[in-house]
Amino acid sequence: MGFFRKNQDDRPTTPSELVEIRTKLDGSNFPEHARAAAIKELERLEKTDPSVAEYAIGLNYIEYLLALPWNIYTDDNLDLKRAQAILEREHYGLGHAKQRALEFLGVRILRSKQGFRVLVVDDEEIARANMERVIGKEGHIVHAVSNGVEALDMIKRQEFDLIITDLKMDRMDGIQLTENIKQVAPRTEIMLVTGYASVDSAVDAFTKGASYYLSKPYKLEELREAVKRILDKKRRTRITRGPILCFSGPPGTGKTSIGKAIAEAMERKFVRISMAGLRDEAELRGHRRTYVGAMPGRIISEIGNLGVKNQFSLLDEIDKIGQDFRGDPASVLLEILDPEQNRNFRDHYLDVTFDLSSVMFIATANVIENLPGALLDRLEVIPFSGYTEHEKTRIAHDYLIPRQLYDCGLGGLDVKFTDEAVSSIIRDYTREAGLRNLEREIANVCRKLTFVHLQDGQEEVPEVVDAQMVARFLGPKRYRHEAAESTDQVGVTTGLVWTEFGGEIIFVEAARMKGAQQLILTGSLGDILRESAQTALSYIRSNAGKFGIDEDFFSETDIHIHIPAGSIPKDGPSAGVTIAFALISLLTNRPARRIVALSGEITLSGRILPVSGIKEKSLAAQRAGVKTVVFPYANSTDVNGLPEQVKTGLEFVLADDIVSIVDLVLGPAKIITTS
Repeated sequence: MGFFRKNQDDRPTTPSELVEIRTKLDGSNFPEHARAAAIKELERLEKTDPSVAEYAIGLNYIEYLLALPWNIYTDDNLDLKRAQAILEREHYGLGHAKQRALEFLGVRILRSKQGFRVLVVDDEEIARANMERVIGKEGHIVHAVSNGVEALDMIKRQEFDLIITDLKMDRMDGIQLTENIKQVAPRTEIMLVTGYASVDSAVDAFTKGASYYLSKPYKLEELREAVKRILDKKRRTRITRGPILCFSGPPGTGKTSIGKAIAEAMERKFVRISMAGLRDEAELRGHRRTYVGAMPGRIISEIGNLGVKNQFSLLDEIDKIGQDFRGDPASVLLEILDPEQNRNFRDHYLDVTFDLSSVMFIATANVIENLPGALLDRLEVIPFSGYTEHEKTRIAHDYLIPRQLYDCGLGGLDVKFTDEAVSSIIRDYTREAGLRNLEREIANVCRKLTFVHLQDGQEEVPEVVDAQMVARFLGPKRYRHEAAESTDQVGVTTGLVWTEFGGEIIFVEAARMKGAQQLILTGSLGDILRESAQTALSYIRSNAGKFGIDEDFFSETDIHIHIPAGSIPKDGPSAGVTIAFALISLLTNRPARRIVALSGEITLSGRILPVSGIKEKSLAAQRAGVKTVVFPYANSTDVNGLPEQVKTGLEFVLADDIVSIVDLVLGPAKIITTS
């Protein structure tokens, strides 16, 4: 028995929900390709029994298509001074990142104010003149030619945003011109105007790539509105087009919050999409409707949730995308983030193209080296370095402490943290490039203030939080200045490395024992670090005489090199110099100065090659109490460009080779006494 209700003429009646959907389709401002897909699915449903599962799947699909914001946009606020005020209000420091964000917005402001280039093609002089006058009044640059051949020749010489062409012309008609334009300038919008309008010619025009079809005679106001609609859409794309920024740096340095501030400045709806641990590409591209429980991907879902087509999407932790048998999500991002491809993004669930060119994408990452090369090529990386102690103190006083006092119910009380208290939290209870642990410890102090107040029944809490109170609330110091508080030792050198959490200090230990010429490497070292150790040993063996080392020191000896914290994997070339001096210290019995930290890649000839992360490593040296930092001479430009706050308390030495800094790194030889 069929599902259709029957009327008196014994004809099947369409279910009411399908009638309602057809009414919505007829009245909606749908793109033609989406309308065609929805109508095709609707016609199939009209022949399907509502009791079968496919009916509900098809019905949900059409309703989802109708709910998507195919032509709904929010207006951008492109006030550069307002944007600058928002960034300054929400963030202290980060000068380079904020400047690049303002440049990013400034380019879009200028592009939005630029007039469009329009070409009018018509063999009637009066029609050309009228269109040229009407469109020119809107501030656009208008050119006019009398036939398609002249138009095509001009298009090859310069780019146009919109071409308005007559259908019937000598030498080349409008349809032929449209086909040729799409080959030469595929991004150019085309409007066909004709006094011989027909359904067949309209279908042919849209098939060949036209954006609009206008029949003569028309009112000039109608022409003006059509041009405005086409160019407004192109203006939104023009504002969004440009480099995809990727904020890269340690956790807690403000990458996500800067993205939110940009969205707030532009007054765009903001969505954060976490990429961490994403392994299934269907999470981004959606599932095909043949699967039970199929749904669109995250990109289309968030557009549907926000109800606008030009949202601001922050792709967070993009460097932590996984890859397994379910596909490679990073390859989907190649299409999503490429302005040449995302105009026709195809979600598997929708199975029709959706234009993502109006969406503004920004990505964040901790370590950009983890990104595939093809994806990294589509991103403009903006580095976010760690904060200096001075910057952390200012941020704590101006942002973190007021926020935590309010959250802990102390907002109405006049509680002040002294500079010594904040410095104690920064130095003794946190060891990070960002601010998350600092805010966590400040919150811990504020909670204890609240608890003491409630427990003792006091009407007032202490007005001043000093360093002694911080020590009482937070307990024994968790960190100490390893370099400044340790004694110099033979075979132990201080190094600087750059990790996804910012700059870090490491100690390289070397030991010698009787053996059979083995080099033992421990501490979860990666292949590059192992090669650096081999290179350092080979350099010392081949140049033993320069350092006063017995040339046969390795003949009946094993050497063990260890980097503590063995549970943490380590890799990279910048520890090569540190390993070399640990070996020289061991073999010459000269203790290495703990307050001298090294970073550089070593070659077999003893040259010191440049490394990355100069600012982050300098900040790590400050935190550890290091006094002298040795960097490769090739990094002199990076060192000279460091802010004065980063240089405070540090002496920088730039070196080309190992021999030139031996006496700086190593102290006098220890005298071995025998009883």
